[in-house]
Formats: sequence, C-alpha cells, structure tokens
Amino acid sequence: MNLRISKSQSGFSLLELLIASVIGFTLMVAMTSLFRMGMATTFTITQRAETQQNMRSAIDLMTKDISMAGAGLPTGGLQLPNSNGSSRIACNQTGTCYLPGDTYPTVLGNPNYMTGVVPGFGTGVEDGVLIPAAAGPVNDSITSIYCDYNFPLTNFTFSFPVSAASASVTLVATPTAGLPNNILAPGGFNVGDLLLFMVQTPGNGKTTQGTSLAQTAVAIGEITGLPAAGSGSPWAISFAAGDPLNFNGQTGPNSLANAAANFGGVNQVSVCRLYAVTYFLEVPPAGPTVQTPRLMRQVNGLTAVPVADNIINLQFTYDVINTLTNNVDANQANPAVAPGDSTALIQKVNMWVMGQGLATGNNRAQSMYLASSVATRNTSFCNSYAYLKTVCQ
Repeated sequence: MNLRISKSQSGFSLLELLIASVIGFTLMVAMTSLFRMGMATTFTITQRAETQQNMRSAIDLMTKDISMAGAGLPTGGLQLPNSNGSSRIACNQTGTCYLPGDTYPTVLGNPNYMTGVVPGFGTGVEDGVLIPAAAGPVNDSITSIYCDYNFPLTNFTFSFPVSAASASVTLVATPTAGLPNNILAPGGFNVGDLLLFMVQTPGNGKTTQGTSLAQTAVAIGEITGLPAAGSGSPWAISFAAGDPLNFNGQTGPNSLANAAANFGGVNQVSVCRLYAVTYFLEVPPAGPTVQTPRLMRQVNGLTAVPVADNIINLQFTYDVINTLTNNVDANQANPAVAPGDSTALIQKVNMWVMGQGLATGNNRAQSMYLASSVATRNTSFCNSYAYLKTVCQ
C-alpha cells in the first residue's frame, strides 16, 4: 500500500513583500537621517569650538600688548618731528603699508603725535578691502606702543657722534651677569626695529636753589643697518634717511639730528627698543580654497604675520578722560576727534572680535562674538575718585 503525503510550500505574497520593503526602507532612511544629524551636530560643535579657540587666542594676544601700551614712553606721549612728512605705522621693509590710515594722528592740535595707544577707526582691513556685509560694522585697527623690557639695554654703552649730520650710533657691551651682551643674538636687534633714546642734558635756563635743572632730550629712530653676523663689540648701527617708517631724516626737536647734537660725546644715554604692535585683518587672495579673513600682527617695520584664522570683524572703543569736563567719556569709537578727548588719556580699551567657522556643503557657517576689556595702566594716570573732579597726571 502506498501512503501519499501532501506538503504545502507557499512563499510570501507580493503584498507582504511590498510591505516588508517599505518598512525596511523607512528604517534605513530614519537611521541615515539620524546619522546625518549626528554628523552635522558633531561638525557644528567642532566648528564652534575652533572658532571660539581662534577668538580667545586673538583676544589673549591683543590683551597682552594693549596692557603694556605706554610703558617707557614719556608721560602724555611724544611729539614726533614731521619736517620730512609724518611717521608711518604698520609698514614693512619692502615699503608695503598695510593700513589705509598709516600715519600718527593729531592729538590736541599736535600733528604726528605718538601715544601708547593709537586707535585706527575704520582702518582695520589691509589695503582697505571691503569685507562682506555679513561681517558686520566697519573694522578697526589698533596700535600699542611700549618699551621691550625683555631685552634690557642698560648693559650697553650708546654714544652718538658729535656731528649732527651723522646717522649712526656706536654700542659697546659691558659684560653684566644675567644680562644679554650681544645685540645680534636671537631676540636681539633687527632692521626695522625702533629705538627710543633719552638723555638728560645740563640746564635749560631755569634754576632751583642755584642748581641748573636738567632737560631730557628724546629721539626715535628706525634701524636701517646692522653689523655683519659674528661681529663683536663695538657695533655701529645705522639710521639712514628714507626708512620705511619715516622716522629718520627728520629735523627739529625730538629728531635724530637734534639728538646727535645733544648727545654728541655723551655716553650715558637711556635706550629702549620700542614695540609698535598693530593688529588688523587681512583678506587672503582668491584661490582654489575660499578663506575667511584672518587677524594679523605687525611689529615695528617688520612683516605682518597671521595670528588667528577666520576672524571677520574687529571693533574697538575707548574709555578716555575728557580734558574739558574732567569726566570719563565711555565707549568712544574714535577718541582722536572728539572735543576734549585725547589718545594720551585712554584709560581702557574695549574690544569685540567676531569669528566665523568654515562652511561645507549646504551647512551654514557658525559666527559668534567675543568681547573683552583691558586697562591701559601705563598711560597717563587719572584719579577718577578725586573730590568733585578727575585729576590726571
């Protein structure tokens, strides 16, 4: 006898297959969307972190220079000679001047005047290139000027030749324990550096109890020539006319020519290297990679270097003592032109930096502001807590 066994072998129906495919596809789309959202969030967080890091680096570096502004300068600043035109700011040794307003301002009616802080209202972009409207208001620059105390020059003897027509000075090193004795060593002098010379000369026609009062002669020069590497003391430093910053070749008070006449034969000359540090924005040239503006730092007559990327806006305001009202004028965008205000009496610098991250694909770039303030403790002292009025010294 044969037993017949029937087996039923049926598969998925077309409807079941379609439903399963739709469910699977939906799950895949959802997972892909979640993955893309996670990647976008990671990118955004990373971009914001990098932007904040760039802005903090920029604020930190500017704070250090601005906090030193005015250190070593004569009280109230220094009137620069301008018989051969005004001295310049932010120019390098190739003759490139980075800022559209590259000369020292007029302070209380005195042209070509150097103070510890030189505001640059609306001159904050190299060559005056416009940054897109997304960057916000017009950009500013700022210049801080102070003595370099990391390279002390008290162990060098400086002497000017007797001839006022000479544009050089001779240095002799005096070995002193713990102090540098070589101006050509790393960290020493460079062509383009500024030197501030001060000396007290006997008498100026006034006497106190029969003693003739001393007067201080001041001059600033830009180094245009140094001795060859390996040369030993004494060294001859040149200050030839036609220097990029236009300090040399001037005549009159506070000029090198006048200094040579006053310092001739005098060896006890107080000298410091000045740092004139300017911050501004540069728009990199067009290329295969789109780049946002970056913050530049330029020292004396040297070439500017980038210090922070993706900085698209730079703003400064100033708290300054008004000489007419003896009150503090806060948040002045351009204290050089306000009646009664003077850059010599700037008490605080307020700064705003805007950074922008790099955008990829259709993602929007991350932009944010970072603000800070720094006191200019080395400028003219003003006692804002004096009875009834502010007293400045």
